[in-house]
Amino acid sequence: MPASNANSGGGGRSEYQDKDKPTQIRKSNITAAKAVAEAIRTSLGPRGMDKMIQSPGGDVTITNDGATILKQMQVLHPAAKMLVELSKAQDIEAGDGTTTVVVIAGSFLNATEKLLDKGIHPTTISESFQKAALKSVEILEGMSTPVALSDRESLLKSASTALNSKVVSQYSSILSPLSVDAVLKVIDPATATNVDLNDIKIIKKLGGTVEDTDLIDGLVFTQKTGGAAGGPHRIEKAKVGLIQFCISPPKTDMDNNVIISDYAQMDRIMKEERQYILNIVKQIKKAGCTVLLIQKSILRDAINDLALHFLAKMKIMVIRDIEREEIEFICRSSGCKPIASLDHFLPEMLGYAELVEEVQTGTSKIVKMTGTANVGKTVSVLVRGSNKLVIEEADRSIHDALCVIRCLVKKRALIAGGGAPEIELSLRLREFSHTLSGMEQYCFRAFADALEVIPYTLAENAGLNPIATVTELRNRHAQGEKTAGINVRKGCITNILEENVVQPLLVSTSAVSLAAETVRSIMKIDDIVITR
Repeated sequence: MPASNANSGGGGRSEYQDKDKPTQIRKSNITAAKAVAEAIRTSLGPRGMDKMIQSPGGDVTITNDGATILKQMQVLHPAAKMLVELSKAQDIEAGDGTTTVVVIAGSFLNATEKLLDKGIHPTTISESFQKAALKSVEILEGMSTPVALSDRESLLKSASTALNSKVVSQYSSILSPLSVDAVLKVIDPATATNVDLNDIKIIKKLGGTVEDTDLIDGLVFTQKTGGAAGGPHRIEKAKVGLIQFCISPPKTDMDNNVIISDYAQMDRIMKEERQYILNIVKQIKKAGCTVLLIQKSILRDAINDLALHFLAKMKIMVIRDIEREEIEFICRSSGCKPIASLDHFLPEMLGYAELVEEVQTGTSKIVKMTGTANVGKTVSVLVRGSNKLVIEEADRSIHDALCVIRCLVKKRALIAGGGAPEIELSLRLREFSHTLSGMEQYCFRAFADALEVIPYTLAENAGLNPIATVTELRNRHAQGEKTAGINVRKGCITNILEENVVQPLLVSTSAVSLAAETVRSIMKIDDIVITR
């Protein structure tokens, strides 16, 4: 075995030389994960490009939301899948910065590759990166400025920063206030520590433009009313009932045939049907219900024409085909309880709404229910758009903006955007690395350099010279301008707070710590075993 002797250099070399296989596995993991990060790097920042994703079914999605792109990409390599999971984790934790977190992770992996080539042990790298991530969070918290939820201006700034990189960025002046109002309506700003985004329902309706997007205190139904039978289209001080049974003639469980020999018997059947339906409708009227919501039924028609006719005569508005998933939201909003059988149709089960009316929007109609019993628990956002792609993207963008405000509710602090925190971190960590010794110092320095990928990419996507821009940015930060960042609109470096580019602290801290965690777990892997 002469080769291994040459490798160990007769015991003179102290650097770590791994066996051949683990080195190759690590290389392949790093390369695969870097490829994923490279793929979505171009979509970072306000000048980032969009990706068009075509599914096997032929559906096309246009987006530059990192989590969406990675979710739709079919990644095969197990290490690359870790990055997809990483962006999902960031989406759940912070909601914004899903592209950032993957790009940072890719850059960290690049750094670890160089460190491994220098012969530093993977465990050393992994532990140093963990310390560096903790130090980064500490530095970021020191840079942040606290914010109160009553400070509407700051909330608007951070929402519009989140929207600036989206396809619908030109509408950020409409969507930002809308998102801020939506979140503030469903929480109590004094005591809240989190926001349940299920309380904000986003309803997509084709037609109009994104400018027509509206925030409604209450409920919106895109289903048709039973107005065709001559029922009312507008009801004030409505009593709302939500039923889960059918108003149509009963069917037997098995297939059945009734053989009729003369007209008298047929009349009797018809009469019974009418009587059965009339009985149900009368019971509904007796309870004082004026708006009836009917859950979709899969077994038989939830309501037939005869029942619609009777309900219309009794001036009861009918909204049918309510989906099963919507029921909880409707009950929370209007205070009604779902009624599973006719015997339970009692006045105390009904909800209340000031006004229920059918409104024409473009070519179709929607039903708005406003002034519901417990206002302030839920709101609906009606998103409009000229085609399906725009509506889908507007929906994702509003979700991101809502998440950003949720971050501020969770952790009430803001930091500058535009690559400023990353460069500041990079400088501070480099200074801190001088106090360390040995391998740790190398690793800390590599960690610090890797963070520069964010301003570098921002500059690159904006068409600036990345090297010159990042060098100047570093210089300005070294002179003590903590909030100097890349101003993409003017193509130069300015104080980014004057440009109102701010982001929640939680987005940056969770991006750095999640990326470092993922890189650590990729570093620790030295073999892949495939089970059959």
